[in-house]
Amino acid sequence: MKRVAVLGSTGSIGTSSLEVLSALSDRLTLVGATAHSRWQQLAEQTQQFAPRVAVVSDESLQGEVEAASFHSETQLKFGRDAITELASAEDVDIVVTAIVGAAGLQGTWAAVEAGKTIGLANKETLIVAGPLICDLAKKTGSQFLPVDSEHSAIFQAMQSGKTAEVKRIILTASGGPFRGWSREQLDSATPEDALRHPTWDMGPKITIDSATLMNKALEVIEAKWLFDLNVSQIEVVVHPQSLVHSIVEFSDGSCLAQLSPPDMKLPIQYALTWPDRFDGPSPKMDWTSTWSLDFAPPDRDLFPALDLGFEVARRGGSCGAVLNAANEVAVSRFLGGDLKFREIPQACREILDAHNFDPDPTLTDLNRLDQWAREETSRWTSSPSI
Repeated sequence: MKRVAVLGSTGSIGTSSLEVLSALSDRLTLVGATAHSRWQQLAEQTQQFAPRVAVVSDESLQGEVEAASFHSETQLKFGRDAITELASAEDVDIVVTAIVGAAGLQGTWAAVEAGKTIGLANKETLIVAGPLICDLAKKTGSQFLPVDSEHSAIFQAMQSGKTAEVKRIILTASGGPFRGWSREQLDSATPEDALRHPTWDMGPKITIDSATLMNKALEVIEAKWLFDLNVSQIEVVVHPQSLVHSIVEFSDGSCLAQLSPPDMKLPIQYALTWPDRFDGPSPKMDWTSTWSLDFAPPDRDLFPALDLGFEVARRGGSCGAVLNAANEVAVSRFLGGDLKFREIPQACREILDAHNFDPDPTLTDLNRLDQWAREETSRWTSSPSI
């Protein structure tokens, strides 16, 4: 029986994680779960799973949360420090880091510091602090098991050969809801348009990232640190069916791909049960139907966010923290009607160019630059070049 903590249990990855735990209740048990503000949903989850602890990270809600709504055996706690305590608790074997954005770094850091196995869904951890947290993991014996469908696919395919035999990896992108759109159409794209993802059901921030291809840019950075690759070994192709989740090409020319329907429960389950496989709740391929698999290079001129990812992966240092923070704020402004769709990557480009690059930042430096980038992006206004 593996004991699991889910950080961010009310989001799309968190709820899918709990579906996996429910389906494999003879192998997995929930020790703790956290939410930021959706305490009613968190309370319902405790009624089903009866975890030892539940954490509401928004301390301002202490006067509103109804403790009686939570399972009688669940201890209710508040604040980010309570997340850190859960992530490093002795009775936790695996920590699923499903908090979206840079906010997930603190809990992931605590879990790595405690030597836990990490079901890594919070890609921002590696984007913001890749070299620091990878060095820490080596010291503590902590292990990253990817939950992103693309990185899980790479992880699975790489087990068919030696790391030294990997020539390159190919990350697949659905192309998002704007695949095939013209520049003129993108100029008038609305948040409602961008949130209509053709194959995946995700939260709003990740869905917008998919529309800009920023999610793939961030995955390039994540893959570099997760698999210890050179940037020249990473490529991206557009695959609209979202059935091939990524490909590994080995030195002899063999290309191994992982295929499955677009559903996050499979990569989550693989991270939680690795190295074993079991029947689970994720949908299966229907081989009685006709399938078509299409691949095409991404349009880097129309979706310049992708080049930002490759650039940041090459430069390293403070770039990841700045890009991530700028993108989070720009996406929020777009969703609020304060930026145009094509202004998201433009804002990120200009904030990245304006920051004082640090090739070897400390965690304190990264936190400071994160805050600086957020403030600058909040004030940013578009230049006529857009």
